[in-house]
Amino acid sequence: MYPEERQQAIAAQVISQGRASVAELAHSFDVTTETVRRDLAVLDRAGVLRRVHGGAVPTRALHLVEPSVDQREATRAADKDAIARAAAEFLPQSGSTVLVDAGTTTARLVGLLPPDRELLVVTNSVPIAARLAGLGSVSLQVLGGRVRGLTQACVGEHVVNTLAALRVDIAFVGANGITLRHGLSTPDPEEAAVKRAMVACANFVVVMADSTKIGREDFVSFAPIDAVDVLVTDAEISTADRAGFTGEGLEVVVAQ
Repeated sequence: MYPEERQQAIAAQVISQGRASVAELAHSFDVTTETVRRDLAVLDRAGVLRRVHGGAVPTRALHLVEPSVDQREATRAADKDAIARAAAEFLPQSGSTVLVDAGTTTARLVGLLPPDRELLVVTNSVPIAARLAGLGSVSLQVLGGRVRGLTQACVGEHVVNTLAALRVDIAFVGANGITLRHGLSTPDPEEAAVKRAMVACANFVVVMADSTKIGREDFVSFAPIDAVDVLVTDAEISTADRAGFTGEGLEVVVAQ
């Protein structure tokens, strides 16, 4: 196979799968990892693919537009349910403070709160707040601000300033994209500012994100990898990505 033919085949595989690691491509095309990296460099310069740590993603993976809550709710629902169950193992004991970020994966966590556990829960999510309001064991604090219709999350200067004055035991945070180079990212600057403040005010940060978010780089980075403690994701995370994250000190929990 000529290099041009191999590069076309590599591009087709990455685009069809949504992402591919260097090791996976080297095995698929029976070439060295060095050859794959050179091919990816050519494809990156041509704008066909975007090189990321350990592999490549389609150029469309650099996202500026995000889907609505309704669209995301039905996407990878089983994986999100499993991630929520695994993340629930990190819920603290009674008397603790918990911060829950807006999102369809984090929203599943609140349905798993033990009914006998008394917690102060802080959230910027309208749907999550509505669900928690009727739980007698939860003392609820809503971060009020402008509500983004697309994500039903409260954003703005008031939310960020409120978070700056808080200190919570644990924060459960979502992300649209996760890479070593760009860290945790999201398309909207206002949501990024809120997420950044959430990470900063927590003693312990758990990121809840399915594996399709890994390798994606969205418009605004809100935290580097070493600013968070745990990533809870699904079993489709690649070996290379998991090794890269653990090498930076991030604990990776694979939900079953």
